[in-house]
Amino acid sequence: MTLLQLAGVARSVQLPDGDNLDILTGIDLEVSVGDHVSIVGRSGSGKTTLLNILGMLDEPTAGTVSFEGRDVRGLSGRARDLARGRDIGFVFQQFNLLPGRTALEQVVMPLMYADGRMFWRRRELAAEMLERVGLGGRLESKPEKLSGGEQQRVAIARALVRKPRLILADEPTGALDIDTGASVMGLLDQVATESGAALITITHDLHVAARARRHYRLDGGVLRPADLELAFAASTLVVDAKAEAALGLTTPAGAEVAVTREVLASPEVLAAPEVSGSRDDPAAREMSGEDG
Repeated sequence: MTLLQLAGVARSVQLPDGDNLDILTGIDLEVSVGDHVSIVGRSGSGKTTLLNILGMLDEPTAGTVSFEGRDVRGLSGRARDLARGRDIGFVFQQFNLLPGRTALEQVVMPLMYADGRMFWRRRELAAEMLERVGLGGRLESKPEKLSGGEQQRVAIARALVRKPRLILADEPTGALDIDTGASVMGLLDQVATESGAALITITHDLHVAARARRHYRLDGGVLRPADLELAFAASTLVVDAKAEAALGLTTPAGAEVAVTREVLASPEVLAAPEVSGSRDDPAAREMSGEDG
């Protein structure tokens, strides 16, 4: 069953000189109930604009966005807000937790806008969700007392407590170390699968993207299917035959070749490989385009 569909979606803005700047062009995407899709792109590729359109925070200048078969543009502002709060959960890179509020209070907040039993059981439901993400013993902890991984778990619990149909994760591991990021993504995958929600992960990290069942690359505002196997092959120090052929490289059998910025920037490669074990490595940031 199709949950979300984009057909011919474009987004442009008018510059002060009167020219139009095209941010997204001809985006076609169909997401089914329970699907897991990853979208990989560098800074400036249009990822944030696409996320805003997927989450009903912005409208396209052309094309249609349908949620459960209804054209989103036909909804009133209030109906769109209600649908977003009820059916879409957001997980952000920077957690966006409110200072001075406990973990329990953070997760209770979305339930303040719920109806019926969900509203009256809000503290119980929030506590159950925090238990589910492994924070049952940290209900009264405030953000400054939580590690980065724990803060992201609170953010995940907050996003999922209303049992949304669609989860949008925007660079969900970008502020975490590699091990914590892997743990958080495993948790997000698990909870989304158990709840039957569709999950769209927008990232620059190939390892995060690889967890999805379908993969796309957003480049210059154009969305295309992506071959992660090829991208991984091209981002390692030992380039295999498939990557060599696709990228036009010729090396002696088994020879090691340095990964260059030009190789990683080629259309066949998705970008964002980590060339060291740490996101704090300046070389890794330069390779992935994070500094852009």
